[in-house]
Amino acid sequence: MKKAAVIIDLLKAEYPDVKCALVYSKPHELLIATRLSAQCTDVRVNIVTPALFERFPTVEAFADAEVSEVEEYIKSCGLYHTKAHDIVELCRMLRDIYGGKVPDTIEELVKLPGVGRKTANLVVGDLYGKPAMVCDTHVIRLSNRLGLAKGTDAVQVEKQLRRIIPENEGLNFCHRLVWHGRKVCSARNPKCCECVLKEQCSEFKSKNKSRSTENRKGEK
Repeated sequence: MKKAAVIIDLLKAEYPDVKCALVYSKPHELLIATRLSAQCTDVRVNIVTPALFERFPTVEAFADAEVSEVEEYIKSCGLYHTKAHDIVELCRMLRDIYGGKVPDTIEELVKLPGVGRKTANLVVGDLYGKPAMVCDTHVIRLSNRLGLAKGTDAVQVEKQLRRIIPENEGLNFCHRLVWHGRKVCSARNPKCCECVLKEQCSEFKSKNKSRSTENRKGEK
């Protein structure tokens, strides 16, 4: 799809050096940080995780942890009861079933408590360099606005994007959309005049067309 190729090039020029915003140093830490990021900002997660990872430095430490203690470290991330339970349980599965290692396939990762396709895609892409399409809220919103996908279901948006985005571009394409969503194309007040993608954006073109129509009516 020509439009997708143009958008990829524009995003590369705007965000040449892009990476996951979550800070981690071990494979399981990315898995846990991504679970914490659900309905929470990456900035908040990065504030919380240093103390959490110092207290529980290994998969085994998390697997042996009391859920209530994990809760104390992650309260400010929201939904902390569920997240703490999932973190302890997924680390127990990593220890008992996967030998302490984070699986390298989406199919195995989604078997872990609290791990959906968004988290699984991020892990296989960032940790293992495999083709990935990370469809978080920013990616879904911008893909719809740009006219690259339709709908709000993450799995369906992922399927649509995989059809038009080359495999080797998928992960960084999503990272760039996330950065663009935060800096320019916000949910409520997108800065369309500052957007490098506006000429490719279906929503921007639609708004401009509506304004032009209204202006012509006003002139009559």
